[in-house]
Amino acid sequence: MQRSAIILVGGDATRAGGREKYFFPLRGKTFLDRLIGALSPIADEVLLVARDEIQCARFEKYPSVRCTVDRRRGLGPIGGLHAGALAASGEALFVVACDMPCVNPRVVSRLFCLLDDHEAVIPCWRPGMFEPLHAVYARSAVRRYLENHDDLSLRAMVRALDCRFVPVETLRDVDPDLRTFTNINRVDDLARIGEDFD
Repeated sequence: MQRSAIILVGGDATRAGGREKYFFPLRGKTFLDRLIGALSPIADEVLLVARDEIQCARFEKYPSVRCTVDRRRGLGPIGGLHAGALAASGEALFVVACDMPCVNPRVVSRLFCLLDDHEAVIPCWRPGMFEPLHAVYARSAVRRYLENHDDLSLRAMVRALDCRFVPVETLRDVDPDLRTFTNINRVDDLARIGEDFD
């Protein structure tokens, strides 16, 4: 099964003071450099989903990735997931937010392998607390759901799909500190983690 990795870069960055989080630096590399570097070896393609063509132009220095734009704007992450599912060539889609710079490729590989006949593989901390933007989805299931449902919240989609929920504790053998789920919302957060990550 072909694999696509989708990085959602189209957010408004309101919590980051309007700055583009994907260009935040962490230990000498931008978030986007780190994500592309982690995902390229384990996916057949890496796809960026931006809010518009103007934003897409900011990624021309990354010739190894494709950039597409939101088809249905103003929907937040699920709009980006929809655009990615329409543009991706792979049937298995790993979707990640651009503010998660420490994604562990071994964790992602495991999530891909667990998809099997399910429609999604989603890490969970406990019932009801899960990571829908660090998860694998079947492209056909995402397309089918978003064509036929009025409720366009990410949580509603997760509830509607046949999901395999993976307790994060079972991933510690490949990521002992679960750093893969680190999310950076503000510039100040960089100082907190900067010395802890390589």
